[in-house]
Amino acid sequence: MVGVIGDPVAHSLSPLLHNAAFSALGLDWVSVGFPVPAGQVGAAVSGMRALGLLGLSVTMPHKEAAAALADRCSPTAARLGAANCLARERSEIVGHNTDGQGFLDALRRATGFEPEGLGAVVAGAGAAARAIVLALVGAGARQVAVVARTPARAGAVAALAGPAGRVGVPGDASRSDLVVDATPVGMAGGPAESHPPLVPAALLGPGQVAASLVYHPLITPWLATASARGATTLGGLGMLVHQAAAQITLWTGRPSPVEAMWQSAQRGMLTG
Repeated sequence: MVGVIGDPVAHSLSPLLHNAAFSALGLDWVSVGFPVPAGQVGAAVSGMRALGLLGLSVTMPHKEAAAALADRCSPTAARLGAANCLARERSEIVGHNTDGQGFLDALRRATGFEPEGLGAVVAGAGAAARAIVLALVGAGARQVAVVARTPARAGAVAALAGPAGRVGVPGDASRSDLVVDATPVGMAGGPAESHPPLVPAALLGPGQVAASLVYHPLITPWLATASARGATTLGGLGMLVHQAAAQITLWTGRPSPVEAMWQSAQRGMLTG
């Protein structure tokens, strides 16, 4: 048995994706969602130990706390100070972060975009933004500019990219190959639904890729504007699927049935 912890968690498609994978793999496993309020992650990790759970998928706002509570972390999770996945390895609970790889896998699948030698702008300074910045520079991005509401937070995230990172401004988007909105702006019912985006979509155009991490709705107003201006667009559903697929491999030691997970995600969006 594995679980998904977050606050809120009832809306999450992750249990659906995990269960589709377990079914395709012929495993008698189940994934369920556990609502865990902020500040209660320690109890959830203790429960994982006591109940013998094989893994936990960790969503907002618990990723930093999960990394701190793990017995040890993968190099990526340690560098980010955030874990979106806890996996039992013998007697240890190990923190992993599959967000960055999930984003790159989704980006490549949908657009064929390869970051090597190209420039990117990442809007946001949360755990997902940090994971994407680190993944982009790891994939060879020439430059990653980070735009946040405060320069200090942008600088902390940009530092993950080393010499390739810098604090950016919205205008950098017009000169970048890839622009990622790693904020919840546009999420249906979210607190930031009516907030203006950090990078206006009006700055984007043909030859650029615009990506949002929001998957509900599938197409945010920001993405719709970018598409209307000629940019190639990518919503957040792909990242959700691919980061979950990486979690399945960590838990089971087997290749993930990505296509089965995609089909489940698409059905879930239609019926959710």
